[in-house]
Amino acid sequence: MSDALLLERSGKVLTLRLNRPDVRNAFDAALIAQLTEALQQIGADPKVKVVVLAGAGAAFSAGADLQWMRSMASASEAENLADALALAQLMRTLDELPKPTVARVHGATFGGAVGLVACCDIAVASTDARFGLSESRLGLLPAVISPYVIAAIGARQARRWFASAEAFDAATATQIGLVHQTVAPTALDAAVQRQVELLGQAGPLAAAGAKALVRRVAVGGDNATLDRDNAALIARLRVSAEGQEGLSAFLDKRDPNWLGFW
Repeated sequence: MSDALLLERSGKVLTLRLNRPDVRNAFDAALIAQLTEALQQIGADPKVKVVVLAGAGAAFSAGADLQWMRSMASASEAENLADALALAQLMRTLDELPKPTVARVHGATFGGAVGLVACCDIAVASTDARFGLSESRLGLLPAVISPYVIAAIGARQARRWFASAEAFDAATATQIGLVHQTVAPTALDAAVQRQVELLGQAGPLAAAGAKALVRRVAVGGDNATLDRDNAALIARLRVSAEGQEGLSAFLDKRDPNWLGFW
């Protein structure tokens, strides 16, 4: 793994840390590919139960690397399409990762980095975090990350921030739904750890499957089909090994066996 991306294991928790502090963890084609590959491997690793996404140094990520942007400005449309599809694959991989994810957000968080935050299941930010979807100032739009950002903040908010490119603070990010919790910089690590511990109290399969359930219900569709699918899901979970252990532990007033994993 390149030094631009650090993997830090602590028990069943794996932290992916963007490690280009000299450019505020801005990403380029190489980092996008490395992060995508790492997430794909983590998704298939049964030893990992929770993933934390963080940035080294003074920022979470300033978005796109300037040198990368310069090279893509002179590239062909076909080359730009391939490049954008690589970013789309990263966002999709993170959004659908079969593990719960927590974003640890601080400092500059702009452009595509907002997409990374929106793709995580839980986002905790320090009060010094600054956000922005600045693409329109360049005559561009946050097209690739738009499905995830709109899912997080809603269409009405997205219309404002996509068009204006106005920067906003952590309090606003929390208000509009991009961030779940904002804390003082000195409390950020403790707040992230608290979310990790809460995820550790849930059944591993249940914690990982929550996002798939939300995604399916949010899409909607025929109500009768949705009801049947949800009933089938809970029936399947009740008779599963994890469901049986969780129910038995609750009725026996003891801790479920998965707490020992943490």
